[in-house]
Amino acid sequence: MRLTPNLLLQGYAAGIFPMAESRDDPEVFWVDPRMRGVLPLDGFHMSRSLARAMRKSDWTLRIDADFEGVVDGCADRIDTWINPEIRGLYNALHEQKQARSIEIWEGSHLVGGVYGVVLKGAFFGESMFSRRTNASKMALAAAVDHLRRAGFALFDTQFLTTHLASLGAIEIARDTYHARLDRALNIYGANFDAVPVGTLQDVVQRMTQTS
Repeated sequence: MRLTPNLLLQGYAAGIFPMAESRDDPEVFWVDPRMRGVLPLDGFHMSRSLARAMRKSDWTLRIDADFEGVVDGCADRIDTWINPEIRGLYNALHEQKQARSIEIWEGSHLVGGVYGVVLKGAFFGESMFSRRTNASKMALAAAVDHLRRAGFALFDTQFLTTHLASLGAIEIARDTYHARLDRALNIYGANFDAVPVGTLQDVVQRMTQTS
């Protein structure tokens, strides 16, 4: 069966997501982990050092300024599951505004970002990258802040890594994840474009006020 953007969305709605073994492997398979990583939108861990770096930063926070650049940045590593088919599918979803990127820019240079799929009240985080210290952490903080203000209920990280755990991500059982996903997919008021982007300083101010 040929994977299409619509089939990809059906997979996310069913609680599964696509992967490839490597960038050179043409085969794409579905994954449904027994334990699932999620980042609670009210549970981001803003360390003092990250907050300080964000307050002092002159980097610019943008959304969808270079979605393809974010995907390519995420794939620019020795081992990656982003093969050409997957890259093309996410770019197609982006054209439909169902795949979005939160980006960190240093002048005219894209230095970090995170991208994922948007479906009703759920955001399925796919990958993130960093070309400067803390850039991916800032993008993730901005993503959590943006999703929370835009009415989302679920930030799916797929797997739990040590890095994500340090930022507040947790691991939940498959049944628990599916229950949270069902609730998120019944939220029709979430709107990724309903809130302004703002600055990194805005993000850290909101997060430290609500933590």
